[in-house]
Amino acid sequence: MDRAVLPPTEVLDAPTDAADDRWDDDHFHDECGLFGIYGSSEASNLTYLGLHALQHRGQESAGIAAVQDGALILHRELGLVRDIFTEPVIRKLVGDRAIGHVRYSTAGETHVKNAQPMAVDYQLGSLAVAHNGNLTNYEELRERLEGEGSIFSSTTDSEVLVHLIAHSRQRTHVDRVADALRQVQGAFSLLFLTGENVIAVRDPYGLRPLSIGKLGDAWVFASEPPPFDLIGASYVRDVEPGEMVVVSNGPSGPTLESFYPFGESEKRTCIFEYVYFARPDSKLGGISVYDARKRLGAALAREAPVEADVVVPVPDSGVAAGLGYAREANLPFELGLIRSHYVGRTFIEPQSSIRHFGVRLKLNPVREVLEGKRVVIVDDSLVRGTTSRKIVKMIRDAGASEVHLRISAPPTRWPCFYGIDTPSRAELIASNHSVDEIARYITCDSLGYLSVQGLHAAVGGAGYCDACFSGDYPIAFTKPGHQRRQLALIGV
Repeated sequence: MDRAVLPPTEVLDAPTDAADDRWDDDHFHDECGLFGIYGSSEASNLTYLGLHALQHRGQESAGIAAVQDGALILHRELGLVRDIFTEPVIRKLVGDRAIGHVRYSTAGETHVKNAQPMAVDYQLGSLAVAHNGNLTNYEELRERLEGEGSIFSSTTDSEVLVHLIAHSRQRTHVDRVADALRQVQGAFSLLFLTGENVIAVRDPYGLRPLSIGKLGDAWVFASEPPPFDLIGASYVRDVEPGEMVVVSNGPSGPTLESFYPFGESEKRTCIFEYVYFARPDSKLGGISVYDARKRLGAALAREAPVEADVVVPVPDSGVAAGLGYAREANLPFELGLIRSHYVGRTFIEPQSSIRHFGVRLKLNPVREVLEGKRVVIVDDSLVRGTTSRKIVKMIRDAGASEVHLRISAPPTRWPCFYGIDTPSRAELIASNHSVDEIARYITCDSLGYLSVQGLHAAVGGAGYCDACFSGDYPIAFTKPGHQRRQLALIGV
């Protein structure tokens, strides 16, 4: 495949439109966050708090489903958790078990009909489902189900699960869920809520994370462990790849059972969780995310050293890697960029005469740290390059004599189809440009990435999906037409 040629600098320097100037336009968008609890009279309150701790995983919509006396109650809206779940709303979500979801759309448009949890009434009663991930055989399944008479009310891939469960001939909720999941492929961490159970499942590859906690007699589930700390629960373990965990009411309180309904697969947990998505205070697969990010920075300093005066992270995701880089390189670490934490994803912009407004709204340089210095900027990823270019210019305008950009991950060359919203391959700057070409576009004095081998060694452990860096996709598309469309999308 021929590499494209970057446009002339004068074209790239032209004013950008509002969408291109948004702070979050040059980052991978978060996936989704799940929280569930069984066995607490404060189930909905605790679910609200759990979703608040997972808000970084999705800011588009949020929902909670609860069960009281076998009846399912659901509330979901577009927006942030704190704005949706006011006290009057929470009071209506009564019961001793609940599941919740925060969403950033990866399959399906932005609309309240695609918000989760999704809830239905069918032959065996009420059922709600919350999903983190993407089903790679979604189109094939939807076409088959529609041919059999199913009517879909949303455009999200998660709805096929509901129809598969309703079509199953198994006699219990648990068996129907297992039957349905044996027909899907792709990435999924799932929580199901029925009149009797909370069911937690993780796909056989373990692509998306899911953890188990305990709060008194109650069992708790979350995409990451930090919500357990917030509500006073203790972390027990991760849901294993391919495991189905079922909580129901036993003679002495809520009991947990474990099943493995799928065939064996090679573990391939998303390695980008450790680079960016997970909170730094998380522990996934027994590995501290904060420590892993510091190791990423240290490895980056060994692989891409440069003579400099100060290391400055791009907050917040670059902080831990910046610390690791500075320590390994024996350089001062300074907060030369200050982030505002009071800016949402959308805002009213002034006239285009105020350049780079989106980045300026989110970050501001500290001239006293930067002026006259050779600065190393450490960030977690570089997707399109638009934001990095603006940050470099901002630091130069603050008086830096040199600006060297270091990325604590390998070049992002391939889209993700497993639950992360990534651009097409044509939009990924590293997919068809060399490091030198990217550096010229960003206008930094030098650019350095961490290698794929360095990434794996720094994170530690084994069994990761690194498809966004390597193009090695562990799960194929089962429908030839769908696969051709996806391959065309990524430029193969």
